[in-house]
Amino acid sequence: MADFSKESCPSVKNILLLDSEGKRVAVKYFSDDWTTNASKLAYEKSVFTKTLKTNARAEAEITLFDGYIVVYKFVHDLHFFITAGDDENELILASVLNGFSDSVGLLLRGDVEKRTALENLDLILLCIDEIIDGGIILETDANTIAGKVATNAVDGSVPFSEQTISQALATAREHLARSLLK
Repeated sequence: MADFSKESCPSVKNILLLDSEGKRVAVKYFSDDWTTNASKLAYEKSVFTKTLKTNARAEAEITLFDGYIVVYKFVHDLHFFITAGDDENELILASVLNGFSDSVGLLLRGDVEKRTALENLDLILLCIDEIIDGGIILETDANTIAGKVATNAVDGSVPFSEQTISQALATAREHLARSLLK
């Protein structure tokens, strides 16, 4: 039996969802590289500023920034970022980013903009939790991620694609409540 340590698994340092002005919509840090809130905000501002003039709308873009690999993509007025160490695999990171942005698109029913994202922040935070746990990548398939977030715990008979927004929100709230009670 092989001994897999945390160091042998691909991992990320943070996942960021910023608006078109570089302000936080949803962020989660998984490393101690940024110890204070001020250092996190400074990092977010600098990575936003560096990538602002690029056109990362169709495909994920990859850059090396302050010794980190940053993979990013813009969808409407939202900017998605994944940061990892410079020794991580860019293709895996791009897969994580696409899984994140695509699952958010599914959960928001294609209305991927700041207003809708803020109204459904609970779904986005659950989405991040389904993708990454403690920096370790758990899932990259958007349909699987969105399905787990919107799983109907009550009867389970309504597929995600047929749930209404209110059903999906109720399911996400139940999932969040259960995860907090664990």
